[in-house]
Amino acid sequence: MAVVVAPRPVLGIVLLTFVSAAWGSAFPLMKDLIVRMPVADLLAERYGIATFALVACRPRSLRGLSESTWLTGILLGLLFGVGQTVQAVSLHDLPSSVSGFTVGSYVVITPVLGLVLLGARTSARIWAAVALAAVAMTVFTLLKGAEGDISAPALVATLVSALLYAAHTLALGNSAEARRHAYAVTVIQLGTIAVMTGVLALPDGLTLPATPCDWAVLGHLSIVACALGFLARSWGQVHVSPVPAAVILSAQPLWVTILAVALYGESLTLSIFLGGGLIALAMLLVVLPRGLLSSVRRGIGPVPPRRPSG
Repeated sequence: MAVVVAPRPVLGIVLLTFVSAAWGSAFPLMKDLIVRMPVADLLAERYGIATFALVACRPRSLRGLSESTWLTGILLGLLFGVGQTVQAVSLHDLPSSVSGFTVGSYVVITPVLGLVLLGARTSARIWAAVALAAVAMTVFTLLKGAEGDISAPALVATLVSALLYAAHTLALGNSAEARRHAYAVTVIQLGTIAVMTGVLALPDGLTLPATPCDWAVLGHLSIVACALGFLARSWGQVHVSPVPAAVILSAQPLWVTILAVALYGESLTLSIFLGGGLIALAMLLVVLPRGLLSSVRRGIGPVPPRRPSG
């Protein structure tokens, strides 16, 4: 039987920061790779390899699971998988900056959706962090300039993917099964996405990466961004409630920018320093006292502390 541990916010923050960095690094790499590979093929291979890797590490992780655990993993996989597919397809018709900004709007959608669907209350401090994160995304993306034409259907489709990501964040953070069986639910999620995208890819056959460099990119997307990223997120949201988690994950544009500066020689600009400062301030509002830590003490975090028996 899985044991539900007391929340450890610092661990959750570290894990979600890793997820933000891993997913941020994946965005430009995926944008580049879908030029040479069909979207469905890339996603099927990416999530298939990630699923296989996690099952290989823990072959017995799916044994003895209840029906509710399987349904939870499948639902989470469908929410994220449909969102990921829609986002990837829309990347063909949107500038990267606009796509990144639109997807990142889920940091604002998450607390609104939580309030409407779950009646979840969010403190003024966390709302301030959400607002700062939204402004930071604007600085990182739209204020840097959007190259090319903007397709209205692609923009709407990407907004739908942001809505699905917000629903995924809430479902993951409020699921008792995901907390008890984080590893298994992660495997089921990834497997669901692999099957869904595989069905779309198989009619025309799978296109494999053509060069060692493309295989290396696929390996990073599969192992670091998917297998480790999803696992870290599942464990991270055991310790951090959905809205603060969304704020931490909203730092992805910062990591995209750091990657561009480090690998592609992009210059450091005022927008980078301003956006990075706003993201840092938003995260401080989440993690400092009366933010995330006090929300756990009030018992509104995702996992209540264990009480001693007896």
